[in-house]
Formats: sequence, structure tokens, C-alpha cells
Amino acid sequence: MHELALPLLVALILVALAFDYLNGLHDAANAIATVVATRLLSPVVAVAFAAFFNFAAYFLMLAFPSLHKVAETIGAGLIQKDLVTPAVIFGALIGAMFWNVVTWLKGIPSSSSHALIGGLIGAGTAHAGLSGIEWSGLNKTLIAIVLSPTLGMMLSMAIMLVTSWMFRNVSAGGADRSFRFLHLLSSATYSISHGLNDAQKTMGIITVLLYSTGYLNGEFAVPHWVAIACYIAIGLGTLTGGWKIIETMGSRITKLSQHQGFSASLGGSIMVFTASLLGIPVSTTHTITGCVIGAGTARRASAVRWEVAQNVAVAWVITIPASAAVGALFYLLTRLF
Repeated sequence: MHELALPLLVALILVALAFDYLNGLHDAANAIATVVATRLLSPVVAVAFAAFFNFAAYFLMLAFPSLHKVAETIGAGLIQKDLVTPAVIFGALIGAMFWNVVTWLKGIPSSSSHALIGGLIGAGTAHAGLSGIEWSGLNKTLIAIVLSPTLGMMLSMAIMLVTSWMFRNVSAGGADRSFRFLHLLSSATYSISHGLNDAQKTMGIITVLLYSTGYLNGEFAVPHWVAIACYIAIGLGTLTGGWKIIETMGSRITKLSQHQGFSASLGGSIMVFTASLLGIPVSTTHTITGCVIGAGTARRASAVRWEVAQNVAVAWVITIPASAAVGALFYLLTRLF
């Protein structure tokens, strides 16, 4: 255990909650880009809508504790929890926040989740070397980087095709009214899945911090006050919104109809809920982007602006290395004091 004065512990917890807030702000686009792009909701109403359902994930967690495996993966499944120090947590959080701010200012929908994972791996490796990495947990997460947008794209295309067949005898006006309602419902579901998966990442960070400093004894489990604090922080962040990223996600990749928006949101919801059940800290940004591309491609491949999608993909590839480098740097800076 690494002793830490209570004021410093509180300060680190506040930094973690600041990351959680920034995660919500950065990822607000994930759930609402489609409803904004299709003018189903105004931007202000859409942000409040997403924030409400982000926090609603807290009640789902109370009802189904098995959905809370992601926090365990982040807290103890990437870096050996006995090797984690407050300096490692500080480096990981600053590395992730730095990358989030850069991509937010540029309007690039990169992954807050993978920025945190990169920061944690970078700071942990700087502290204990490669031997401190839990390779099974890291490999599972790296595989999800490829699979989540790919499977999301295929699933959304399949949903588009199946629902097109189901509504083949319905008038255009009737179908549009139905898909407006279904789109709103699927966006709410995706907001819940986003809050469920993403808030847990900060829960895992705070829990391993409490464990490593001796403030959490016994079983490695997320304290209740940590869970509710993280859900509140991510909900408030979403309420702030990330307008540049919303524009990229909602209109620059492809122009969406209500039908496509529904298909993308439903496909993303299924993917993220499945990842939460498996304890995988999947990127909600990657997932919904793949789903948006899949929904656009189902209409026709030329409907997707592939150069924008390519730029987004480049940001995905460099997120973990970039945030790992910054995380390692800030960890090493703490050694000077």
C-alpha cells in the first residue's frame, strides 16, 4: 500500500471526476448526433435528453450489478492493482485529459475510453515496466477497438435491411412517423448504455486509487458513493455538450434519415450493452461511428464521406500511443517532487 494524505487523495479523486465530466462533454455527440442531424430534437433539448439518460444508467446498475464489470477491468484488469500508485493515477488521468481536450478542440470524435486506457498503460509502464501490464485485459480491449466499430457497422446495416423489409408496405409518411418515435427510443437506450460503460471507467480508477492507498480494504469493489459521483459527473459533462464533435458525427460523415438514425442508435446500444456484460471498456465513440457508417452504407456506399471517416480512424489509431506517452511523461514529472 502507498500512504497518501487525505487532502491529496481528495484532490486526485476530484481530478478523476474532472476527467469523467470531460468524458461526458467530449462524448455528448455519441448518443445525440443522429437526433440533432435529423432535426428530431434541437441541440439544447438533445443534450439535456442525453444527460438525463446517462445518469439513468445508475438505476440500471442498481438493478443489474452484473453490468458493472467494466470498472473491474479498468481498476484491476489492465495494470496489476498492487503496483498502482497515486503518481500512476495522476499520470493516467492527465494523459487522458490532455488528449481529450486536443481532440475536442479539433472536433475529432476520438475515444475518451482509449485515452484513459492509454494514459494508464503509459504511466503504469513508466512506473513498473511491461511486467506490470495485465496482458489478458489489455488484449481484450485492443481487440474491441477493431471489433466494436466493425460489428456495429454490420449490425446497423442488418437492422436497416430488416426494418426496410418490415415497413415495405407502409406509406412513406407512416414509416417516417414510426421511425421518429423509434429513433428517439433507441437514442435514449444508447445514452443509457453510454453512461453505463463510460462512467465505470472513472469508477475503476477511483476504486484502484482507494485500494492502493489503503482506504479500501477487503474485496476490490466499487463503493456506492464512487458510483453515484461518477454518474453525476458524466451526466453534467454531457449537459455541457461537445458541439464540434456533434457536427462531425451527425452530418459530416453521412446525411441521416430517421430510419438510419434509429438503425445506428439501436446497433450501437446492442454493442455497448454486450460489451458491458463482458466487462470490456469499449469505445462508445468508435461504436456509434461504425454504426453511422453502416447505416449510411446500407443506403449506398457513396452516401458516406469516406475521407472524413478516414480522418476519424487515424485519430483512433494514435489515441492510445499519444495518451500513453503523455501519461508516462506526467508520471515521470511527479518523480521530480
